[in-house]
Amino acid sequence: MKASSIFRSFDGPLTETLLREPGKFGLGQLPIKLSPQNTTSSVCGYCSVGCSLKIHLKDGKAVNLSPDPDYPVNLGMACPKGWDALSPLKSSDRAKTPLLRQKKGGSMTEINWQQASDTFCKSIKEIQSNHGKDSVAFLSTGQICTEEMALLGAFAKFGMGLKHGDGNTRQCMATSVVAYKESFGFDAPPYTYSDFEESDVIVLIGSNLCIAHPILWQRILKNKRSPEIIVIDPRVTETAMQATMHVPLSPKSDLTLFYGLANLLISKNYIDQDFISQNTLGFESFKSFVSKYNPEKVSEKTNISINDLNKLSTLIGKRRRVSFWWTMGVNQGYESTRTAQSIINLALMTGNIGRPGTGANSITGQCNAMGSRLFSNTTSLLGGHDFRNIDHRKKISKLTNVPLEKIPKEPSWAYDQIIDGIESGKIKGLWIIATNSAHSWTNRKRFKDLVAKLDFLVVQDLYSTTDTAQLADLFLPASGWAEKEGTFINSERRIGVIKKVLPAPGLSLSDFSIFRLLAKTWKCEDWIEKWNTPESVFQILKEISAGQPCDITGVGSYKEIDDQGGIQWPLPKSHSEKIENERRLFSDGKFFTESKKGNFIFEKPENNPDNTTKEFPFILLTGRGSSAQWHTGTRTEKSKILKKMYPEKCYIEINSEDALEKKIEDGDVVMITSARNAVPATAFITDTVTQGQCFMPMHYEETNYLTNQIVDPYSRQPNYKGCVINYRILDKNS
Repeated sequence: MKASSIFRSFDGPLTETLLREPGKFGLGQLPIKLSPQNTTSSVCGYCSVGCSLKIHLKDGKAVNLSPDPDYPVNLGMACPKGWDALSPLKSSDRAKTPLLRQKKGGSMTEINWQQASDTFCKSIKEIQSNHGKDSVAFLSTGQICTEEMALLGAFAKFGMGLKHGDGNTRQCMATSVVAYKESFGFDAPPYTYSDFEESDVIVLIGSNLCIAHPILWQRILKNKRSPEIIVIDPRVTETAMQATMHVPLSPKSDLTLFYGLANLLISKNYIDQDFISQNTLGFESFKSFVSKYNPEKVSEKTNISINDLNKLSTLIGKRRRVSFWWTMGVNQGYESTRTAQSIINLALMTGNIGRPGTGANSITGQCNAMGSRLFSNTTSLLGGHDFRNIDHRKKISKLTNVPLEKIPKEPSWAYDQIIDGIESGKIKGLWIIATNSAHSWTNRKRFKDLVAKLDFLVVQDLYSTTDTAQLADLFLPASGWAEKEGTFINSERRIGVIKKVLPAPGLSLSDFSIFRLLAKTWKCEDWIEKWNTPESVFQILKEISAGQPCDITGVGSYKEIDDQGGIQWPLPKSHSEKIENERRLFSDGKFFTESKKGNFIFEKPENNPDNTTKEFPFILLTGRGSSAQWHTGTRTEKSKILKKMYPEKCYIEINSEDALEKKIEDGDVVMITSARNAVPATAFITDTVTQGQCFMPMHYEETNYLTNQIVDPYSRQPNYKGCVINYRILDKNS
């Protein structure tokens, strides 16, 4: 089915109808023009891989899914979540109408959209009048369309006058953003997925690719170069079991390890001196710095043998095509930015960047984390611009017709600072969009206690049953993937199209239509009129991107993106007529820094602020537990198929020696305590975790009762993977 026809199969955004008669219509009540065609395709709405799914239609409505064999990302493959992505949309607890809590502690009552938009605007304006414009903030997501993120950011910052707004991408990708900006001059993942298939050595760091990104693991299996697959991870993950070499380092000793590897590579002359001289800055200082990280010191800190350190350095140093890949095991740490940059340094010093099968490559978490990073208008101005740069503000003002004085002169507080702002009394109102913060944020009991102190909490989501929605004063029902249109940008910078192939239930609206409705009720200036459809916003974003590293002025319409199988940025107007399907950055050795050279950035490692003690002698690791689980389970737990693929109750992986010492058997219920809270879980005795370490999946509600709000000072990303705990047997199974 052609993209153009499916885009016309529904009436498009409801906003204009709603604005004429707010509250009267919901998407399910509008006449729907269904296409007689049998199939179309759409980018999946779960993770950052960005697979394309064939959508099978009956009477114009989506009834089933299968992987798209022609899309350059997944090549006919799909993970369990993709196969069953329609089920969560059919859940009986989908939100169908706005809800309002008339008084604190009272129950929620159904209201219409006119009442919802009036209440939203009146309540927030009242807070701003009493406490200042900065007393209201928003927390957004990496799971809505790029155009929706941009509209939200523009409305909130330019229209409502909010200074503070961040996204849940702070929890997964902020580290890589800051690391790339400082090292490369821009948030620019340099790779394309084909690099998995073209590497001689693949180094996976803190990445359980088999579980978290199974399609990318399949891309590795397509590699015909017999690559060495090195997994650096404290835990014997599913991916580590498949590796040619597993490096089980001590938790959070990554930075020392990579400085030690750099020293070995230099001492063995496994470096690309020409690349270093022509394309980088700061190497001599870096060389002097890492000279102190001798194998003996590194081995003691990391618990990796000197023999394995030498083997690892030789594998990296002697092979022509080495690619380094990392995910949350690196990003979610107390010194994560410098850790990511220590990986980047290895790629720079060996010249493993800009060529096939190489790169310092971060893999994103959410389906549109890259869209959020570039266009959410939160901590960076639209299009990767800088709020502090007057020329950037003038450019955005001119292209959007927003008065210059309406554009903030500095970036927002980060997520943790907004939460701390509630505690200090500086934040009185909060708007949460498409994220379940009451489950996913660290030390979740503290979060829930603080949110209760707000004057006004708005939650916008698909379900009114989430932990966060249950705390709301006003709930706004949103439509989901397959019920709206727009674009996502995946980990390899590929822009893909999602399509509207289902009606949303009841009065629920696309996030785009909700933002438009609220902006109209707020009586925003005339500039908002240009932002009237998702594709019109995409055209605005193209203009905004001009001259930036993420320049997409050469991209045409949604249809062109779809016909091309997605398009990677950058693609400026000056591009050649033929669009290369897969493109990597820095093939010319030039970076986005002012000098056009990559920067070596380094800093002395620090001790984990959450150290083990006699009271809390175990280190808790967290992460994805199954390819069928997704974040807090808001969507995946609605699927009967996916629920069967992982344990219903929370479990903790405990080393067999530790279990023997504490007389714990497999299946026992244990009580786990941290300095913050105590939670029960089922013991799973296994040697996939080292003695003194434990593992709990992030998806269970118990896990983040234990974690601590310690953040990296540069990215302000939380240290999810390094809190200390204790546990004791609670009960025996009968």
